Amino acid sequence: MHRYAEALLAHLAAKGTAPPAAPSFSDVPGYWLPPAVEALVAILAGDDPLEPLSKAAGRDQQQTALFLCLALAVSGQGSRIHASWLGTAFGELSLDHPVTHGQRSLWLAAARGAYGPAGKIFVLRKLDALAIQKHTDPAQWVQALVPGEPSVVVPPSLADFPEMAEIPELARPSVAAARLARLRGRCAEITSARQAEHDSAAPLDNSSGSRPATSWAEDEPLAVLRTLIGQGGPAGPMASLSTYLLDDLRPGADPHLAAIALHVAAPILRGVAEELEADSRLEPPATLTVPLLGHRIHLRPEGPDQASLAAAEEAILTEGVVPRGRPWAAMVLIVAGVACLIGAAFASRLLGAAAVAMMGLAGWQLWQRRKLAEADARYVAAQVSELKELAEGAVWALHAYARESETRAKQAATDAAELSRLVRRGPRAAH
Repeated sequence: MHRYAEALLAHLAAKGTAPPAAPSFSDVPGYWLPPAVEALVAILAGDDPLEPLSKAAGRDQQQTALFLCLALAVSGQGSRIHASWLGTAFGELSLDHPVTHGQRSLWLAAARGAYGPAGKIFVLRKLDALAIQKHTDPAQWVQALVPGEPSVVVPPSLADFPEMAEIPELARPSVAAARLARLRGRCAEITSARQAEHDSAAPLDNSSGSRPATSWAEDEPLAVLRTLIGQGGPAGPMASLSTYLLDDLRPGADPHLAAIALHVAAPILRGVAEELEADSRLEPPATLTVPLLGHRIHLRPEGPDQASLAAAEEAILTEGVVPRGRPWAAMVLIVAGVACLIGAAFASRLLGAAAVAMMGLAGWQLWQRRKLAEADARYVAAQVSELKELAEGAVWALHAYARESETRAKQAATDAAELSRLVRRGPRAAH
């Protein structure tokens, strides 16, 4: 019986039909699988499966329903399931318990359209009934949809002053608008990929005689079927409902599953979009204190505040001029040189040579001291000039940012409206 069941699954996945030879195994009292296989073979042959189906359901109704739903799905004939089988096989979802492998496999099959629009709506209703959005953090859903968001967004108006883009009053509207645009783009990607797949791919219900869903060979439905017939290995770990939904939203996820998850996340995303739009419409401050060259300068619409500029200039002067004491070494050399010069008039000429050397060294030290003072003065002047230039430029950048904020707010309103339209359409839009 196990060998025939294994051959049956292989034929279903490859050709959508049962093996040519009729099942020759004997019934096993109390075991649901033999009559369930007989019922499946009868369904595929177009015969009446009522007797073996009743026998299998009497032994294990849920396992029988799960086996038939998944087997017909992977054969491309999911439209042949009875409406009640899906509910029996699926059972109840819970936020407090992991999703079983059987539930996930039915979820995947329904998302791919194996049971037609009704199967997808069945899963959507199961998920809607749990009101997941009331029990999760909206930030998790945003992070799943658009991971790796930059912490700072530099708008064009602040391209020459990127450090200003980190100021909370300026960063909040820019980051909100950029995040809203990324969310809209990701939602459009999910819905357009789902729609394109629906328009171009062959239906999975095999109603037109198309090939069965052979792409399921490595997916959960066929793995669960193998476990049901006793041919699978140990079951893998199960995950929570929110974990599955968040994974389904991440870039690169199956578009069918992403469409289902997007439907679940729709109320969350609409709320997030409203908050981001409101943040993007925040008016820029009329005055602002910004760090320039390590000094805090207060900017006004008419220009930089002179008091803060003066304080910054004083700080630059204090920091830029190295304090130097009196040139004691040069003074000592000069005094010693004069003494040697006087002594040379009464004694050896060597004292005169020493006097010239010491006075020359003292002069060189004083010249070096003067050069350092001039260098300090040039540095201070350059820093003060650069600070004033940056302050003026920052004021103009703030004016440009204020003009840019109107355009940003309009775009954010458009993005929010489009995002709401996309998530309102949901996965049902393809039907």
